[in-house]
Amino acid sequence: MAKLIFKSLKFEENKDIVKVKLYNIFYFTMPKSDLSNIDKKIKINKNSIVFPLINQQNAERKFNFLLQKYMPDLKNALNNKPTIYIHKNSGIPLIGSNVFGIVDRNTSIIEVKPITGCNLDCIYCSVDEGKSSKKQTDFVIEKEYLVEELKKLIKFKNIDGIEVHVGTQGEPLLYQPLLEFVKDVKKIKQVKVISINTNGLLFTKKSLGEFVKAGLNQINLSVNTLDKKKASKIANTPYDVDHIIKIAEYASKKVSLRLAPVLLDKINVFDMEEIVKFAIKIGAKLGIQNYLYYSKGRKPCKQLSWDKFFDILKKLEKKHDVRLILNEKDFNIIKTNPLPKPFKNNSFIKAKIVCNGRYKDEFIAVSENRTITVYSKKQLKIGSLVKIKIKRSKHNVFSSTI
Repeated sequence: MAKLIFKSLKFEENKDIVKVKLYNIFYFTMPKSDLSNIDKKIKINKNSIVFPLINQQNAERKFNFLLQKYMPDLKNALNNKPTIYIHKNSGIPLIGSNVFGIVDRNTSIIEVKPITGCNLDCIYCSVDEGKSSKKQTDFVIEKEYLVEELKKLIKFKNIDGIEVHVGTQGEPLLYQPLLEFVKDVKKIKQVKVISINTNGLLFTKKSLGEFVKAGLNQINLSVNTLDKKKASKIANTPYDVDHIIKIAEYASKKVSLRLAPVLLDKINVFDMEEIVKFAIKIGAKLGIQNYLYYSKGRKPCKQLSWDKFFDILKKLEKKHDVRLILNEKDFNIIKTNPLPKPFKNNSFIKAKIVCNGRYKDEFIAVSENRTITVYSKKQLKIGSLVKIKIKRSKHNVFSSTI
C-alpha cells in the first residue's frame, strides 16, 4: 500500500473528474480514470491519495507523471487565467523579472514576489491587477524554491541587517504558504526585518497574530480613504473600511505599521487629513504616495505635479505636526555590492522561451540563470531558442525585443 500526503495540494472529486487545488486558489483537473488506471481501489482524500495495491515508489512515480501532464493547465480561481507554477525543477530562475521571484536593487532591502493576482481591482492600479486586468497569465512560486534562492542571494550580500520585503504585483496574502515562508525567513540570521505591502482585507486578528509570531514585524497598509462609499469606488469592489480600521488598530500594537495611501487628484485629496489623524491616533507611521502614470497602469485622474504634491504634504505636516516627506534614511536602506549582471544593454544573446508572459505580446525567456521578458508581436514557440536584444538590465531586471 502507498499513501501520498501533500501540504500544497488538495483534492475534490466531482463525478469523473478530480479537481486538484494548489495553494488554495490555483487549480487544474484530471480525469479520475487516470488515477484509477494506477490503482483500481484508489482512495482520494482532501490532502492525500491512498493506493492500496501498489508500493510507495511506484505510486510516487506514476502520480508525478500525472502532475507533469496536467499542471500546465493550472488556472487562477480568482480570474480563471492560466497560471505558471514556478518550482525548483521548472527551469525558470527567480532573478530577472519584476513580476515574480526576487528583485535586488543593490541594497539591504530584498523584494520577493511569490504570486500575482489581487482581490481588489483598484481604479489607479499601476500594474493593472484585479478582475479588469488585461493580463493573460498569472504566476505562483513554490515556497521551498523561493526560500532556497533567497538564501543564496543573502549569502552573496554577506551583510547583516537585511530586510526581506514581500511586495507583489497584487495582494501577497493570497499566497497560501506565506506564513510558512515568513517562518523560514525568520530563521535566516542575517535578516533583521520582514515586511509586507498589503491591502489588509484578508487579515484577521488571529491570522495577523500568527504572522507576528512567525516573524513579520513591519506592515505597509494600503488604505486610500476612510470614507466607506469612496473606498469601494476606489477599490472597484466592495471594501470593508470598518474591518481595515480594526486591523490597523490591532496591527499598530503588534508591529511597525505604516499607512500608505495613494493621493489621487480630485478623488481622495481631502481624505488624506482623516488618514493622517487616524495614523496619529493609533501611533502608525505614514507614507503618502503620489499617483503616477505608468504605461500599462490605470488612469482615473491626472498626475499631480511634484510641487503640488509636496505642497499638500507640507500643509498637512504643519497642521498636524507630523513628518510626511520621507527619504532613504527613513527606510534604513544600506547600499550593498551589486549582483553581477550577465547581460548589458543593447547586447544580442540567445535565450530559451519557457512560457508566456503576463500580456499577449510578452514571453519569458531564460539564459545565464536569469529570466528575461521578451516583447514580440509574433507568437513564439515555447521551448524554442531565439536571438534577442537586451533593452533593459538595471538591477538584474531584464527585458528585450526580438
